[in-house]
Amino acid sequence: MALIPWRPLRELDVLRREMDSLWDRFFSDRPIERLGGEWTPSLDVSETKDKVVVKAEVPGVDPKEIEVSLSNGVLTIKGERKQEREEKDENYHLIERSYGSFSRSLRLPAEVREGDVKANYKDGVLKITFPKTERAKEKEIKIEVK
Repeated sequence: MALIPWRPLRELDVLRREMDSLWDRFFSDRPIERLGGEWTPSLDVSETKDKVVVKAEVPGVDPKEIEVSLSNGVLTIKGERKQEREEKDENYHLIERSYGSFSRSLRLPAEVREGDVKANYKDGVLKITFPKTERAKEKEIKIEVK
């Protein structure tokens, strides 16, 4: 039986490279990611003194097919991007666009007035504007300097 020298630093290097690869894949900057055959639209959430704004990238989705709901401060956006099927002697070499249903839910960062929500769709971006409640608006406190 031959003795094999143990090289712990070499094993740690292999482990480090594998973990780096895992994190790189997890935090990739692709705007649309595939999750189990579904795609997930990217979101931007911003807040001003008076409102919360959510923007969702949903190119290729008919705005009539998008469902938006708000319940207990949780916004849910659902829809489906349908695959275009027009195959007239086409030989695909690469298909990267994702299709299928999606659902995104997130808790809004402030309390909003549910009755005054506005939504519009332009150039593949769904923009939802939520006015804040008076209680949620920031109160400015003056600091007295002596």
